[in-house]
Amino acid sequence: MLSAAPIEFRCARRTAIRFAGLLLVAAASSPALAAGCAFEPQGEGRVAAVIDARSFRLDDGREVRLAGIEPVAAEKADRRSALSALIGGRNVTLSGEDDTPDRYGRQSAFAFLATSEDSVQALLLAQGEALVSGTVADKDCALALTAAEAAARRSKLGIWADPAAIKNAESPGDILAGIGQFTLVEGKVLSVRQAGATTYLNFGRNWTRGFAATISRRVLSAFDTAGVGVKSLENRQIRVRGWVEAHGGPRIEVLRMGQIELVGGN
Repeated sequence: MLSAAPIEFRCARRTAIRFAGLLLVAAASSPALAAGCAFEPQGEGRVAAVIDARSFRLDDGREVRLAGIEPVAAEKADRRSALSALIGGRNVTLSGEDDTPDRYGRQSAFAFLATSEDSVQALLLAQGEALVSGTVADKDCALALTAAEAAARRSKLGIWADPAAIKNAESPGDILAGIGQFTLVEGKVLSVRQAGATTYLNFGRNWTRGFAATISRRVLSAFDTAGVGVKSLENRQIRVRGWVEAHGGPRIEVLRMGQIELVGGN
């Protein structure tokens, strides 16, 4: 799925269907879809401690990492504050597609409070205190998260109060300043070219210095399976989300289709 930041026009849903789930689009009028991220139950418990901006420990010792989001990169005295305010000392129920711990022993899950039908992830996104990761494959859940992020962006809440929250693809220096950070970059794809096993979405005329999103042959097959040729992104305005690296110019590696969104009326 090419994740779906909202394409805010009336045929958004038809576009999402046409792209077979590749370009998921959150309708501008819909906040979060409450049941969108209700996967298999993974238990419940009381939050004993908030570890960081998206991780917490339950009173039974389990460590939980909130799936589907990335913390904002904004400077804060305590980046745990938003999550602490939501769930600190409270009971949560967990759901997810897989409760296998990661290499750090953390359980990846969606968390829910009894007082809200929306996931904790959606609540953080709606406050502008998190970013959609683009890694959720389930379409309904991806739409729910995207809609929550879009609502905060429209209202300029949290990170979205900063006009530079989304980097301009034509300003590679600004993007490079965020090396190692999860970043959103927006611009027009000037060319789509392949070099060896990698496809490049080039946003600058100087391929070595301009911003580019890279897609490996392994990931490219998912685009083909969904019936979307990446060449169709040429000359289109898109938003790319991911971790910024430097290889001459700034690069974001696209590991999942949800990291790419069509923007506006294209």
